[in-house]
Amino acid sequence: MAVVETEYLGQIMVIRLNRPERMNALGFELRSMMADAWNEFEGSKKLEVAIVTGTGKAFCAGEDMKEALERGAPGSQSKPVDDPLKDGRISKPVIAAINGFAMGGGFMLAERTDLRVAVPEALFEVSEAKRWLLGGYYHAHWANLPHPVATEMAFGFRFTADRLYQMGFINRLVGKDQLMAEAISMAEHLLSLPPASRVNTLYMMRQMRPKVDEDLDALAEALHDHGEKDDLMESRLAFKEKRKPVFRGWVKPEDRYAMPTLDSIKVKK
Repeated sequence: MAVVETEYLGQIMVIRLNRPERMNALGFELRSMMADAWNEFEGSKKLEVAIVTGTGKAFCAGEDMKEALERGAPGSQSKPVDDPLKDGRISKPVIAAINGFAMGGGFMLAERTDLRVAVPEALFEVSEAKRWLLGGYYHAHWANLPHPVATEMAFGFRFTADRLYQMGFINRLVGKDQLMAEAISMAEHLLSLPPASRVNTLYMMRQMRPKVDEDLDALAEALHDHGEKDDLMESRLAFKEKRKPVFRGWVKPEDRYAMPTLDSIKVKK
C-alpha cells in the first residue's frame, strides 16, 4: 500500500498521506511520494485545485524521528526532496483537510495551504522549540496572529482546532463525516470562478501574506547555532526512549550570554 495516495475528481486532485501506523510522519518515502504528487499537480494542464489530507488519527505528525536517529542527523533537510509546495512553487490553490494531529512539519504542511478545513478533534503544535535550538518564530507571524499568541506558538504549546478557528487560522470546522465533503465543496467553489479571477486572486492574496524581515531571518540562522548541537539528537533520542531529556544547553556556560544581535549579523554581511 502506497504511503501517499492520489485521487482525481475532475479538476480536483486529492493527495492523501497514508502512513497511519506512524501518524503520517514525514519519512523519506512519504516526502518523496508527496513531492511527486505536488509536481504532478503543478505540471498538469487539467488539475486546478488540490486537497491534502491524512488517514487515521493524524493529518501529519511531522518529522520521522526514528529515521532521523538512524541517519544520525536531525530534520528532513539532512535528506531533502524536491518539494514544490515547501519551496513555494505551487501556483494553484491548495486546501488542507485536517483530519487530526498536525504537529511540527505537519503544522508547516497545513500552513503552506491557502484554505483549511479541520475537525474539532485536531490538535496543532509548532514543535521546533522542543527539537531545535530556536522555536518556530515565524509561523504565527505568517498566519497574522497576535504577538502573544505567536510567542505561545513559538514555545511549542499545543492549540486546539477550535482556538485556531476562532483566531482565523482555520476557515471551516466540521465533523469528521463532513471533512472531505466540505473541502471538496470549497474546491468546487474555486472552480466555479472565472479562471483568470481564481488565478489572479490567489496570486494577490499570496503577495499580501506577512513576511519576516530578512535581517530577522539572518538572526534566526545565527540563533540556530547558539547552543549545544548535541541537544538536537538528545531531544529525539529521549522521545524515542520515552524519558526526560538531559540537555547541556551550551558548550561553555558563558556562551549563554553571548547572544548574536542584529548589529553583529549586519556586520558579518
